[in-house]
Amino acid sequence: MYLKEYLKQFGNKKIKLFVDMDGVIVDYEVGNISRYDIKRPLTTSLNKLEEISKYNNIDLFILSISKTDLGLKEKNIWLDKYAPFFKLENRIIISKEHTNGEPSKKLKSDYLKTVEGEVIILIDDDPSILKEVSNNNKNVYLLKDTVLID
Repeated sequence: MYLKEYLKQFGNKKIKLFVDMDGVIVDYEVGNISRYDIKRPLTTSLNKLEEISKYNNIDLFILSISKTDLGLKEKNIWLDKYAPFFKLENRIIISKEHTNGEPSKKLKSDYLKTVEGEVIILIDDDPSILKEVSNNNKNVYLLKDTVLID
């Protein structure tokens, strides 16, 4: 698996690995935001991340945006059902109901600015988010979601 090989370059350094949900571990349905809790899991990606979650030097996080507080609740229900290896305290799900309309790319970039650590990695499928984080977070390693696919 490519991700496992990529992580070897950091040796035993402590890694904080942030993973997006929509399109990365959950099937993304354009225009259908209702009933998040029943969306289809991307099991290949989930299986690889579950394996990585067992590495002693990796703290695995979700970094996701929800349009509503209800969506935030449904995302947690989904994670409880399909990806319980993401610890509750490592689920960073930001509801846009409280962000004055800030775009997702800015919300994620701003959050990552607050993270301290030796190695910080973000896996996301949205090129605009990856570009924003790249421009504003020089200490974050960026990976496209394809690292989870062999």
